[in-house]
Amino acid sequence: MVQRLTYRRKVRYNTQSNKQKIVKTPGGKLVFHHQKKRAKGPHCGDCGGKIIGVPVMRPVEYKRIPRHDRTVNRAYGGVRCMGCTRMRVLRAFLIEEQKCVKQVLAEKLSQAKEKEAPAGKKGKKSRA
Repeated sequence: MVQRLTYRRKVRYNTQSNKQKIVKTPGGKLVFHHQKKRAKGPHCGDCGGKIIGVPVMRPVEYKRIPRHDRTVNRAYGGVRCMGCTRMRVLRAFLIEEQKCVKQVLAEKLSQAKEKEAPAGKKGKKSRA
């Protein structure tokens, strides 16, 4: 007959956080070994892809490792993936360039108006 097993910890039910694995000991007995929850790891906030360079751990374990192991050394490090970071930096650069172009065009337009304005104005005729 098969050996009966009992849970070794406080929770006596097969819940999501109380998964067990049956292991045979060298003495021939069957015992339960507690299984940890599997970690999903950090994901990008934009595209949902995995962030390369950050280890896959449970949240409590992240607290125990140093900060330089939790992040990646770049803008949005550990929050956005490499592709999304590249797109954000490129978009910001293009927006700044567009602002500069608008400013230059506005200056040219104002200079053109200044040149036209004195030539176009004539003094008022006095009515007498």
